[in-house]
Amino acid sequence: MNLEVEMEKFKLVMLSAGFEHGGNVIHRHLDGHPDLLVYPFESQLGNREFNDFLASIERVQYRYPEFAEGLSAEELYEQIIDEEMKTFLRKKNGSKFRDVDLVLNEKNRIKYFKEYLADKPLKRRNVIAAFFYATFAAWENYHNKPNSNKTYVGYSPAIGIDANRIIKDFPDVRILHIIRNPFSAYRDTKRRPFPQPINRYLITWNIYHSTVEMYANLYPKNVRIFRYEDFVADKEKFMTGVSEYINVIFNSKMLCPSWNGKEISGNIAPWGTVLKSTEAYNQSIIDELTETEKEQIANATMALARHFKYNNISYLKKYYDK
Repeated sequence: MNLEVEMEKFKLVMLSAGFEHGGNVIHRHLDGHPDLLVYPFESQLGNREFNDFLASIERVQYRYPEFAEGLSAEELYEQIIDEEMKTFLRKKNGSKFRDVDLVLNEKNRIKYFKEYLADKPLKRRNVIAAFFYATFAAWENYHNKPNSNKTYVGYSPAIGIDANRIIKDFPDVRILHIIRNPFSAYRDTKRRPFPQPINRYLITWNIYHSTVEMYANLYPKNVRIFRYEDFVADKEKFMTGVSEYINVIFNSKMLCPSWNGKEISGNIAPWGTVLKSTEAYNQSIIDELTETEKEQIANATMALARHFKYNNISYLKKYYDK
């Protein structure tokens, strides 16, 4: 098959967000769509070969990778950190997804990865395409049958800050970045065993979203920011907009979180620490913050929050409409 034709058929959507911004929630709401091939966990594409001035802001597994020349296909596979999937496959009892019904043999995944690259230059875009292709080719009990007409969906927190590099590889990529108000987001991040200090969290909140907003203006076809608050306020309207942006037909299965096509009826954990995808939850957890925390968050995020019109949302208005 002609390489250029084949790469034109490879359709990719990458979900991006800050931590506890609802990226995992949106990821799980896309899971049941019949035209999407949704990666089972975080698709941590990064490797240790990439290092830039933002390296102190975000962990390397959540960045877009670089690959040295001269590596074999199998060495390239190993360079992709992909921690959540590889931990599940290699040491299942050490994975937070140990109870998930995922039937996938890593030897088969590597075989498909190598086969995909066998007649192609070992360039980064081919390596990333092989990563997604091999996963679904090897996933034995996946609810959806892969084919070249379907769109691969990956999710990696904050990968939107590398939008310009992703677009170089995939000129038709859709990067869907989720922003969530910093009050609810910070409250949920405090559930982590080692949460970030509030000052660092607020700095990264501003950096993530201002950087992706820059790319959304530079590459409007490829990058778009969606507010999580609009999602919990009206899921159908929000998902209709997402469908139009990623070029699929809206499907009612997008209104419920699922994994491998099966609805998640309780908390969305272990896929993330945002426990429920409701407006009531998003609003109520703000009251679990101290008044000092609320004041610091409001003052630190004022300019960007107003830019995204958080001062027009009823339960956030009092913090930003000063």
